[in-house]
Amino acid sequence: MNGTFSATDRFEAERPGLHAVAYRMLGSLAEADDAVQEAWLRLERSDVSEVRNLGAWLTTVVGRICLDLLRARTTRREEPLPEQDGSVRLPDPVVTELRRVDPEREVLIADSVGIALMIVLETLSPAERLAFVLHDMFDVPFDDIAPVLGRTTVSTRQLASRARRRVQGAAPAADTDNARKHGVVEAFLSASRGGDFEALLAVLDPDVVARSDGGALLPSLLRRGAADVASQAITFARFAAESRIVLVNGTPGVVAYADGRPLSVMSFTVRDGRVAGLDILTDPDRLAGLGLAA
Repeated sequence: MNGTFSATDRFEAERPGLHAVAYRMLGSLAEADDAVQEAWLRLERSDVSEVRNLGAWLTTVVGRICLDLLRARTTRREEPLPEQDGSVRLPDPVVTELRRVDPEREVLIADSVGIALMIVLETLSPAERLAFVLHDMFDVPFDDIAPVLGRTTVSTRQLASRARRRVQGAAPAADTDNARKHGVVEAFLSASRGGDFEALLAVLDPDVVARSDGGALLPSLLRRGAADVASQAITFARFAAESRIVLVNGTPGVVAYADGRPLSVMSFTVRDGRVAGLDILTDPDRLAGLGLAA
């Protein structure tokens, strides 16, 4: 490392990957930005002349920052479980247009990090989440993760293994063919707009679960079963002046608008050609921060 310019240049090259780490750890785009900025400040204050792998060093710094933020959330009890007492807290969605390439956002959601998986990550303890995200998603060795957690390498490996079992048990495999998923989402949207209850039942898994996060001022909703979800979808569609298919965390989803402002972002889990999960962000404050143009 030679000089401030060199450090700045290297940091900017690592920024997309660091942002991806922070997003997976925190589930918040704004907090991920803050974590990456804090990593830059720590780099400025550090002597890294002897650091041979700056990317690895920065990754563990971001991991430590995110770990502190997650522990602070737990202390303040700000992070309810996805279905605790009927409350629903969805992670921030990464929304992109179908035909627009955004390399930085593609890094954020590489490896099929969909909303459903992000929700499962939110149920892990801070230490489990760090061990799983850094090792299983970014190939950071356990020897490098252990000092961040203040644990032994063996203990850190056990944390990641426990988290892996929970993730695999709570997030069963979904369809991966985006063209097929696009067709399912299109059928759902068409039936909702047309008020076609039977067509909606045909496209919904009988045991579908729909979660809606309305933020602090709006009630959260958790609905189960095709009939209940279909009825709610038809009711909700009446309020949307416009709905269009986009990519939500890299998979087909829907953004709905009313009076020129975003009304909701819908993320779909499609399994065996039917909608098995529907995660809906309706919090107006968080929607306003996503930069969704009508």
